[in-house]
Amino acid sequence: MQAALEITARHCGRELDQYGQCVAAKPESWQRDCHHLKMSIARCTSSHPIIRRIRQACAEPFEAFEECLRQNEAATSNCTEQVRRFLQCAEQVPPPGPPTIQVETWGHSQPHPPHLRPPESLC
Repeated sequence: MQAALEITARHCGRELDQYGQCVAAKPESWQRDCHHLKMSIARCTSSHPIIRRIRQACAEPFEAFEECLRQNEAATSNCTEQVRRFLQCAEQVPPPGPPTIQVETWGHSQPHPPHLRPPESLC
């Protein structure tokens, strides 16, 4: 989760700042009044693989957290359990691995074509 937050802050800092300022300025109606800024963060982060993975893997606890926030607009501290569950889920999402290239040879998928494989004596 820390990596996702760092990616979001690094690439979408302006959007995060605007959203945070809106939420702080409108404690009674931030859910409604700041929705457009929340959507701008979503658009910004949608291109980052770790954030996409967390959204997929942790959709249920995140939706529960959002629902709690909607029901407790004036008392968001009532949602600490939902935040904990979401963060616990997000911490378990592994970062995306390096991309692998598969080469089709003779109808079989192999990591490297035969002429590029290291000799057996080096393995």
